[in-house]
Amino acid sequence: MEAPEGLSEWAAPRRRVRQPPSLGRVAVVIDQGSGFIKAGFAGEHQPRLVLKSSSLVPSWDRLGRPRALDGELMGGVARAHPIKHGVVVDWEALEGLWERLLVGGLRVCPEQWPVLVSDSPSAPPAGRDRIAELLFEALAVPACHVASTGLLALCSTGAFSGLAVEAGAGVCHATPIYAGHAWHEATFRLDVAGSTLSRYLRDLLVAACPHLQLRALPRKAITQLKKRCCYVSLDFEGDLHNPDRHHPVSFCLGKGCSVRLSSERFRCPEPIFQPSLLGQARPGLPALVFRALHKVPATLRKRLAGTVVLAGGSTLFPGFTERLAVELEAQCRRHGYGALRPCLVAPPGRATAVWTGGSMVASLRSFQCRWITRAMYQECGSRLVHQVFD
Repeated sequence: MEAPEGLSEWAAPRRRVRQPPSLGRVAVVIDQGSGFIKAGFAGEHQPRLVLKSSSLVPSWDRLGRPRALDGELMGGVARAHPIKHGVVVDWEALEGLWERLLVGGLRVCPEQWPVLVSDSPSAPPAGRDRIAELLFEALAVPACHVASTGLLALCSTGAFSGLAVEAGAGVCHATPIYAGHAWHEATFRLDVAGSTLSRYLRDLLVAACPHLQLRALPRKAITQLKKRCCYVSLDFEGDLHNPDRHHPVSFCLGKGCSVRLSSERFRCPEPIFQPSLLGQARPGLPALVFRALHKVPATLRKRLAGTVVLAGGSTLFPGFTERLAVELEAQCRRHGYGALRPCLVAPPGRATAVWTGGSMVASLRSFQCRWITRAMYQECGSRLVHQVFD
């Protein structure tokens, strides 16, 4: 994979650190999301593996204490969700998931491969200490790097400055990036994303067709309905109150059962734009994107607005890009920034944009000074983690 012109030189570290020796191997790239974890090798165009982030674990932890787990308990084993809303909540489960991913999935020996891992823009900084600890002490990797998902999404398009707008399974983010560094003070998050929309679609269908017992539908079937049938309305109120604009479709669920979707098709993704539909008194994604732009210095605002990169599976709804563009321009006009014209970039492969960005940067020669090696970690500890990754 050739690096776009904009990534020909990786931004220099804020502080000079001792450059590690040549690593001699292509790196493993892991994008850890709330819903799915993507993994593969640096320099490749697509991840080798895309797996659910949940994992089967014993119902008791290593100290014999009962785990707080989601899902059913079967024979002393339950399904754990180590990442929620972009933040790691179960490090032991994540360690097991990574080990199975590397050894069983990619079939590599962790002790021989540098690993680049994505991290949520709003995750606590202390989480990066735990990531480094897990990689170096539990998996014994030779080197690692932790990068913001917003930065990697931007890098996937060849840009190094701009605004990353992510909408995945567990969380949405608006993250300004300048010269390769995430602007944490101007980063905003919304805990309404793909998983929330799937649950909302189930509730809408149950209300519309109570006789079909749709509560019993597996989550996978609801997700298929969402992906294949739903779209974002460009005029939500107008479409909602005009049945002629509902465009109903029927979807076969198998075993002779089918479900008919009408207004549910465009009502499902609407909470990303109007969280109030779920009873949440918080602004929608367009308002958060504007807030992120507004909070950066005025001298950079126009430049960052010129590259607004969309990433994540929940941005793939038909109409999503157009609706976000319209509402973002309206936000700019409403707040006296009519001359600010955000330019949205929505590549077809944006569902895996974070992983793709990681694959690109980890294969750059100019990036190699950004790794932390195991020897450097043993010498400097967490101080070096924050010095390089914050």
